[in-house]
Amino acid sequence: MPAGESDGTATGPLAAVLARLFGDDADVVRDRTFQVLLLGSVVSPMGSSVVSPVLESLATPYGVPVARVGLLMAAFTAPSIVAIPLVGALSDRVGRKPVLAAGLALFAVAGGAASFTADFRVVVGLRLVQGIGYCGIGPVLIASVGDLYAGEREATAQGLRFATVGLSLALFPVVAGVLVTRGFQLPFLLFFLGLPVALVVLLVFEEPTRAGAGGGGGGRGGGTDGSEPEATVGALVERLRDPLVLAALVGRAVPSFVWFAFLTYASVVTGRLLGGSPGVAGLVVGLASLGSAVGGTQVGRLTATFDSRGLPLAATMAVCGAGLALFGLATSVPMAAAGAAFVGAGFGTVLTLYRSTVTGLADASARGGLVSVGESVGRVGSTAAPLVLGGLIAAGEPVLGFEAAVRYVLLGTAALGTVAGLGLGLLAGRAHTRATDDEGVFEAD
Repeated sequence: MPAGESDGTATGPLAAVLARLFGDDADVVRDRTFQVLLLGSVVSPMGSSVVSPVLESLATPYGVPVARVGLLMAAFTAPSIVAIPLVGALSDRVGRKPVLAAGLALFAVAGGAASFTADFRVVVGLRLVQGIGYCGIGPVLIASVGDLYAGEREATAQGLRFATVGLSLALFPVVAGVLVTRGFQLPFLLFFLGLPVALVVLLVFEEPTRAGAGGGGGGRGGGTDGSEPEATVGALVERLRDPLVLAALVGRAVPSFVWFAFLTYASVVTGRLLGGSPGVAGLVVGLASLGSAVGGTQVGRLTATFDSRGLPLAATMAVCGAGLALFGLATSVPMAAAGAAFVGAGFGTVLTLYRSTVTGLADASARGGLVSVGESVGRVGSTAAPLVLGGLIAAGEPVLGFEAAVRYVLLGTAALGTVAGLGLGLLAGRAHTRATDDEGVFEAD
């Protein structure tokens, strides 16, 4: 059966459960190519989920202050700002499969190698290399779903993929929190799981194509739709000149900033401020990730319910911001856990909505490039969060004290993120509405 197609025979109890949970298009999980994308989605979030809950535990063995250990998060996300658009354009030209396999392998080797050194500077360098590897994973997975499906089916598939991401995010923080109590380097060994997944991609994955999106495979010197490189670049540049498309791309950075603000200080709030152990911090991050998984599964239903993406984007960003505010105000671990759950649910939904929205703003000749630009902008938010918040907390600590500085900065981040997210979400909704109304949006220029 060609990738992305269904034979329409999905019946039985499992099919009924999937349809009830995720909508009528949940039968996409039966597609083997999509199943490989789900497997890759287990690995893609590990770069943050393995390290976030153990950051405070790593400060002492590496001999650095808590504010500086946040560099392990920033170093991982920083390469994506520049590299993701380049890798996305490469995947448009040579195909998704080789880029995805190479990204998984580099991610696994560089991340796992950190378990063999106690030099903080070396680990930061390895995290930079691992971040380059990620550039060939996350954006390619997202673009591949856009290659396979369209409309509500694509939104459902993106939600299912992000649900898989969320389940991974729920599992690995807990495992990392347990491992770090037995050896501070042990959590990094988890990254080697990316190697067998890279092998599966090489052996099983088929280049995804969607009816009406062009041929597959990408010929020599051409895009995945058979276009010339100049046409691919030209189509991407044309999309980037559109103010509404730019608003959607910038809006993509806001939930990432809020989410990484939470991830970076989850162990600090849970551990230092509330007296929880690394295992408890892992559970809190895992709960947030479980919330993100649940939120992501409902995106197909949201897009089927609302005519425009604007209101769902704005509303779910508000949920994410409110969750971070509750987390920042938490005076007990249960209160922090509740805030974390709201952060995750809002983040999972709004991020999946943004990713689905961006994939619909370009045809196959520019989809990988545009998705990659969106992911790159998102990584600006991810990278800026630990750096900006760390600087603000360091500046406020002498005046307010460490605890008050952390809480005020998290509250300010929640407020500003919500306001910015509301405005940009509405503009992104307008961009998507116009794109779906334009009969030529999936035609090569």
